[in-house]
Amino acid sequence: MSKKFVPYANEADVLTIGGLTIENRLDRITIDGDIDLTLDRKGLEHARALHQLLGAALAKLEGQKDLPATLPPPAVKKVANPFD
Repeated sequence: MSKKFVPYANEADVLTIGGLTIENRLDRITIDGDIDLTLDRKGLEHARALHQLLGAALAKLEGQKDLPATLPPPAVKKVANPFD
């Protein structure tokens, strides 16, 4: 990962690895898309980036003392369409 992405640190960071988009939140990380870990240098680069990201997320999760069993889904707000 070229950009420093600290899991669960803010509501702003977005990281792209291959076809994956990883969005940072304070209470979750959202991973969307798909990726092929090809048997070449690019595949190795993607695998290393994913490994680093998931290792950092795992360390944060394991470092929490009182993890709840589950979190509720994120609240979704409907806003007026500014183009109407």
